[in-house]
Amino acid sequence: MQSLAMIENWPVPTAAAAVVRADGTVAGSYGPTDHRFPLASVTKPLAAYAALVAYEEGAIELDEPAGPEGATVRHLLAHTSGLAFDEHRAMAASGTRRLYSNAGFEVLGDHIAKATDIPFADYLHQAVLEPLGMTSTTLDGSPAKDGVSTVDDLARFAAEVQAPRLLDARTVLEAMTVVHPGLSGVLPGYGNQKPNDWGLGFEIRDSKSPHWTGASSSPRTFGHFGQSGTFLWIDPDARAACVALTDRDFGPWAIEAWPAFTDAVLAELPG
Repeated sequence: MQSLAMIENWPVPTAAAAVVRADGTVAGSYGPTDHRFPLASVTKPLAAYAALVAYEEGAIELDEPAGPEGATVRHLLAHTSGLAFDEHRAMAASGTRRLYSNAGFEVLGDHIAKATDIPFADYLHQAVLEPLGMTSTTLDGSPAKDGVSTVDDLARFAAEVQAPRLLDARTVLEAMTVVHPGLSGVLPGYGNQKPNDWGLGFEIRDSKSPHWTGASSSPRTFGHFGQSGTFLWIDPDARAACVALTDRDFGPWAIEAWPAFTDAVLAELPG
């Protein structure tokens, strides 16, 4: 895909990208797709997928208590537990505000580790990374932000989410469906959004503006971006996903470059 070459013009030392069709085939790739990049918050969809495996295995329930008083696993996944961004303290009642929270995913990881009697990094490896052949991916700390991976590995994950083998398709549909519709909140890097819609571990585009995806991205697009200059989106209407990893922190360069890149990718896909 010619559009992927646009990453050559990004003001970053290293970048790689790939597009994955809904049938799991790679439509195109560019750059060093085997290079390991820090994922930052693109770690969260991987952690969420492991949580959903734990749910399907019966180790946890989505609506069981977890985190601050009144919160559940579902609240933690959807950033509605009320926990602060990076502190393990409640700032709101659960289900009332969309407070994006790294702490929430850390509480979630601890909850799953306790329920399964397996350290969360090991559980993620056994439940998601190993079955998908993501041999270059590791979690070296927080389930919120300390993953390291490659474009090749995340392409495997993007294929899985579009045509699930590890989860029931109905569970993935729930993950990409808005939890607690109508809640407003701050989308990091993009300011207050009304509404600020999220599913279970995945951000949902809907009508957000400004946004890190493209103007032509469908409202059903879901995924995540990371402060390390990384993103993964899945557009069900385009029947494709895209991953791009860089080694320059998110900033104005990404706000400018990413939407145009996504629009070029979508324009090159079959209508």
